[in-house]
Amino acid sequence: MAKRPTAEAYYAGAYWGPRKESPEECARRTAGFLNLLAECDPFLAQWYKPAKSRKDARTHPLMPPDMPTLAEMFRRGVNREKGGPVFEDLGFSFWFDNGGTSRDCAALRIHCGGYAEGFSNSCFLSLPSQGANAERIFTASVLAEVVRSMALAWDPDWCVSTSWDHRELLSDEGRTGTFVGWVTYLSRRRGSVPPLPAPVRIELVEDKGTLIVLTPDLFTITNPDHVALAQRVRELLVRAGLMHPISV
Repeated sequence: MAKRPTAEAYYAGAYWGPRKESPEECARRTAGFLNLLAECDPFLAQWYKPAKSRKDARTHPLMPPDMPTLAEMFRRGVNREKGGPVFEDLGFSFWFDNGGTSRDCAALRIHCGGYAEGFSNSCFLSLPSQGANAERIFTASVLAEVVRSMALAWDPDWCVSTSWDHRELLSDEGRTGTFVGWVTYLSRRRGSVPPLPAPVRIELVEDKGTLIVLTPDLFTITNPDHVALAQRVRELLVRAGLMHPISV
């Protein structure tokens, strides 16, 4: 996972187990995700191909999504040893951003098509750490729509959006793995989400799974009630058999 920024910030990630997909299938899912993401906030509506400089990147937009271009980007991101054969079962990787500045930038790292035993695919979205865009995006309503978009596009097993500080807290306690964040999504393949305590909001994402929003307020680890609520909800989901690891 990407390195945690120095300022308080949030991220969103979708994760799923082995799933064999071609570069074209990965491109189709990416195109669908980018279109859904553009509806969440204007800051998430422009994306650019990787380039040597931000100025060069601005001349190579990825919006509107172009399937052949995306497929070629994934094809170039195949896993292989230098000068050696391609490891097809490890899938494809593609990284790009929206052309923002260092602390006012969104970036996507996608790894899909991997089907090796115990493998985990992912779509990881890092978000700006400060500024007007961050303040607008770091709300329950926007992050819920971001996670919903991930669920619809990637059909993952688990999605989470929370702060880097929250993830670091859990990591320090040895409890990362599949956890509960500010916004969490669980695929229906895992089972049914049980009733959860207020102020938690539960929403269905079409026929794919369930979206869980812990609180309508800004989730932060400086609020002990938020941390306790996340732990309580996780305990209930563990009891329901919904929080097993991604890789199978």
